[in-house]
Amino acid sequence: MKIEFLQETDSTNTYIKRYLGCGEDVIVCAARQTGGKGTKGRSFDSSAGGVYLSKLTFYRDFSASDAFRVMIGAAVSVCKTARAFGADAHIKWPNDVYVKERKLSGTLIENAVAEGKLLSSIVGIGINVNNDVSALGGIAVSLSELAGKPLSVQSVRDRLISELLQTHSFEEYCSYVRFLGNTVTVVEGERSFRAVALRIAQDGRLVVKEGDTERALSSAEISLKL
Repeated sequence: MKIEFLQETDSTNTYIKRYLGCGEDVIVCAARQTGGKGTKGRSFDSSAGGVYLSKLTFYRDFSASDAFRVMIGAAVSVCKTARAFGADAHIKWPNDVYVKERKLSGTLIENAVAEGKLLSSIVGIGINVNNDVSALGGIAVSLSELAGKPLSVQSVRDRLISELLQTHSFEEYCSYVRFLGNTVTVVEGERSFRAVALRIAQDGRLVVKEGDTERALSSAEISLKL
């Protein structure tokens, strides 16, 4: 697999799209991003000191109904990388990685689908390693803060790439989702309600119980407060 290293780019997800016509799997890494992107159009702070990369993968026979497997691979890879450096990481559904209640990593996935098949996926990941996240008001955390010392960004990046090249299971994913069985707040449009988080469905939807009614929620439709 081709791996390209950049000192700076606006967004590794944007940059890697120049390879879409090549048909070759590739990973692009950057020391910093000037326009890092998160889910739902949010910005992602990408100053020097973090790991920022995107992985482009092409598929030959991958049902679009199984696209959640791409998210499983990304989220579990980040958790296992973080734990290799001493962080007790867990997944905040569907794919952000936290340590306790502070965000360690963000993931942005862009899939190309046609005729019920997943043609390609771009998985963009940012991990706070030596970043100074103090200006974010305590909502974020870095691996170096958790470790109590600076860490090698290259070592974290290499471990993440190694994990991304492995296959991770649905069961592994669920083992990192800790809020199951607890009451959460679901924000759905203008409506907010309390529900018990029961399980993650095989397609990635979150099954909750509101009163006596079970519902399967899509991350595209709701946000979650633990």
